[in-house]
Amino acid sequence: MTSLADTPGSPRHIVWDWNGTLLDDNHAVVSAVNEVCSAFERDHIDIDEWRAVFSRPLLQCYERLLRRSLSDEDWARIDVLYHDAYRELLHTCGLAKGVPHALEDWRETGRTQSLLSMWFHEELVALVTHLGLHGLFARMDGLRAEVGGGSKAAHLEQHLSELRLDPADVVLIGDVVDDAEAARHAGTSCVLVTTGVMSRSKLEATDFPVADSIPEALALLN
Repeated sequence: MTSLADTPGSPRHIVWDWNGTLLDDNHAVVSAVNEVCSAFERDHIDIDEWRAVFSRPLLQCYERLLRRSLSDEDWARIDVLYHDAYRELLHTCGLAKGVPHALEDWRETGRTQSLLSMWFHEELVALVTHLGLHGLFARMDGLRAEVGGGSKAAHLEQHLSELRLDPADVVLIGDVVDDAEAARHAGTSCVLVTTGVMSRSKLEATDFPVADSIPEALALLN
């Protein structure tokens, strides 16, 4: 497995993804997706089926899942159905293996880290603070729009700008291909983890390093 530590200018800052990366929420995601399936008379799926179909933009992902075109009204309905169902299970979601200890170890080396999520900003900050992780991050940014589902690329650029970071010093760690595409767009390094909603084969196709846990991902940087 390729190590970023052996490359010139190895990362000094990590931008972490949240859902599926630091937060172990797969069961809540699948349950929420199945609420959408029920509403649109589609059979329920499991995590493997969701990993097979998942992609961004999410509208096209749901069109493949539901096997139909979706209007703006459909998409607005899906957004509400999914997030209401997800929120009901959010209290049952724990932190990924190795969290927070791996992040604390990274901080102890004098390097920095931040959090960039496509989950709603106010809810993200509240949850991270409730879990006692807020002190680990130089900055936390979530989605500030009312409806999500788009690419992370522009959000990552803005996040790096706010932190005044050189992309060459940064690695993004996330669980989906969109993280890889955002990193490539912004000029950062990237490590992907298999803990979330995408299959290893899809992650490996990005040509970025792929790890099976947060500690394994960090080992590639040390």
